[in-house]
Amino acid sequence: MSAIAGRPGRSYMLGFLVLMVFDAVAQISFKLAGTNALPLELSVAWIFRLAAHPWVYGAIVGYLGAFFAWMTILKYAPIGPAFAASHLEIVIVLILSHSLLGEHIGAVQLVGCALILSGIVCLGISESRSPVIA
Repeated sequence: MSAIAGRPGRSYMLGFLVLMVFDAVAQISFKLAGTNALPLELSVAWIFRLAAHPWVYGAIVGYLGAFFAWMTILKYAPIGPAFAASHLEIVIVLILSHSLLGEHIGAVQLVGCALILSGIVCLGISESRSPVIA
């Protein structure tokens, strides 16, 4: 029995925390890399200019880390709550975009965040009440 199988609640939380960190790094890095990529042009000089920005590498590392974290989570966690919890990325990136980049959060975004969070809670509750099928 693996360490993850021995303590599923804590291990799921740790796995989702790692996933959220990698997702947030990827999304924020991608946003900053895109901003630094302007003005867009089709030239070798533009590619070298883009490759000089560390945000490009932050996006690559973030996406790769998120992929491996997600594959590991899927190996051990129930798919319904895992898929729902993976959408916490949207909430976290929204908060980070507001606090780090000064982006506006409107009522629609707040309602969307509330719906995502309530969906995760509902799926988590239903998963905890469903019988275990071996």
